[in-house]
Amino acid sequence: MSQILSMFALQQQLNDATNGIGWEAGITKQGKPIDWRRCIYLECAELIESYPWKHWKNIDAAADTENIKIEVVDIWHFVMSEILRLNANSQKLPMEELSAKISSLPSFGILREPASDISDKYFDQIAAIEKFLKCVFIDESLEELANLYFYVVFQSGLNLDSLYQLYIGKNILNQFRQDHGYKDGSYTKVWNGKEDNVVMQNLLAANPTIGPSELYDALKASYPKQ
Repeated sequence: MSQILSMFALQQQLNDATNGIGWEAGITKQGKPIDWRRCIYLECAELIESYPWKHWKNIDAAADTENIKIEVVDIWHFVMSEILRLNANSQKLPMEELSAKISSLPSFGILREPASDISDKYFDQIAAIEKFLKCVFIDESLEELANLYFYVVFQSGLNLDSLYQLYIGKNILNQFRQDHGYKDGSYTKVWNGKEDNVVMQNLLAANPTIGPSELYDALKASYPKQ
């Protein structure tokens, strides 16, 4: 299974479990409306906040490069969810064909290149994020949504392999959160002084080939005892 197909399959599985079968109609199993594009633009705002863009505050600060990568992966969850929704309500392509279509986009090719460090041209990067946001706001096609997103991915120091690794990590963390009280507010997000995202990244860094089930078990072992 290709990496892109694997990610779409995992996202479908996560959405089915979290929101209920049929979430593509725009309503969760609890009857709450779903707006993936709102999720995307709010996460994009958090992504932009990772850059030192404010002319009145910390003007010589460096970008928070590790958080940039996490925010980009968070956005990917919602981009895939919106693509799955659009496909279910229009093209109705099988998952394999949908993944092949996404993999054929012009910008997807750059994700096969080695990842580069995030450059210090922060305002150029913010401009690319805002170009992607314009697409989100004007309800462009799923192809254009993905095409512009992949440019944001690459400028954020990720390629296909690292996007896949971080996505798997965040997907499993999201499953872990759901299983441990995220919806009812009982979940603990800071583990012994570290945010759960950081714990997950450290586990991936310590064992880059760790599988999804092994990662879940490692998170369970690290989770603060209640």
